Amino acid sequence: MAESISRSLRDGSLEGEHAPALSIEDSLESPLGSHAFNHFLITLVAHIAAGRSQASGVVLVAFNRSPSFYSDLLRHSGFDASLVDKYVRILDCYSDPLGWKDRTLQAESDERRPVTKGFVTVFKNVKDIGSLSSSILDLGKGFSGQGKAKFAVAIGSVSDVLRHASLSSVSGLLSSLRSHDQISSIFWLIHSDLHEPRVCTAFEYISSMVANLQPMIPSTGEHRNSANLLSLEQNSSKARFHVRLKRRNGRVKLLDELLNIEETGIKFTATPTISVTVNQNLLPKVQFNLKLSEKERVDRENVVLPFEHQGTGETIQIYDGRRSLSESQKESYLTKTSALDEIKAPHSEKGEIHYIRDSDDEQPDSDEDPDDDLDI
Repeated sequence: MAESISRSLRDGSLEGEHAPALSIEDSLESPLGSHAFNHFLITLVAHIAAGRSQASGVVLVAFNRSPSFYSDLLRHSGFDASLVDKYVRILDCYSDPLGWKDRTLQAESDERRPVTKGFVTVFKNVKDIGSLSSSILDLGKGFSGQGKAKFAVAIGSVSDVLRHASLSSVSGLLSSLRSHDQISSIFWLIHSDLHEPRVCTAFEYISSMVANLQPMIPSTGEHRNSANLLSLEQNSSKARFHVRLKRRNGRVKLLDELLNIEETGIKFTATPTISVTVNQNLLPKVQFNLKLSEKERVDRENVVLPFEHQGTGETIQIYDGRRSLSESQKESYLTKTSALDEIKAPHSEKGEIHYIRDSDDEQPDSDEDPDDDLDI
């Protein structure tokens, strides 16, 4: 499943379609979203460096981590400084997001201007979503001299952007980036427990892939509980990776994997089959029994069903209304019917129908269709 996500981010968008968008959702109970974000970032950069990706580079918008963190992350993953400088551009919204550090040293006009230091560009006014979008596009155009070169965008995290801008402006930023013809793919991280449900729903609507990290052991809500401490220990290194993929034909595919944090890095494994045991004490309390006792089961089996003819020593037959009578039964039935007809009407040769009106107000043609005179 993680492979399919990496493949979708690598292949990029088709002609006339929006770029694939991945939304990674985590929470305090399962705080491993940044590890998943870093995994897809490293995998995408590896595909770009090998020439297997549609994108020619990645624009990383750093909100919750410093540029030095991502630089060390990529270098420890096997990328030297020349590859990082060639395929990665970092828009630094972490160091001075509101321009407070340089407020006394620079003029107001210079405060909104991004400052470039190597492959890192410092952005100092995150409240201006329009300037943020323009800076991302400007950095992406620098990967190649040709204007049609595509690039990927990674935002970590959207929750930090929402601290300075409204939901409508941030969702509009992601929508415009996804629909831009130079964006091959885009993915972001969001902490779902910091926002209202409608916020996550809005970003899920924009995205084509939603990865939700769920805890292995749900917390009981009690702080001083041994089971709760065990859940914190398990959830700090493992999580359920639940993914919802939106296909081009409109279908939605749900997948599950286990995410494990190991010394060598992150690892995805298949979800094992779990046998669930239902505790009888947790069943809802009702005023009637949901199960039959042995005596009730025997009494139910002894109930005579309707239309079940019980013979004395003969074969039991159930008439379903569709089978025809046997020849002997037909002759017996015809004989009895003829005898009854002779007793009731010995001299009648034919039947007659006598119709009597219910009242004198009834019209003679009342049996006709009353809608015949309508022009339908």
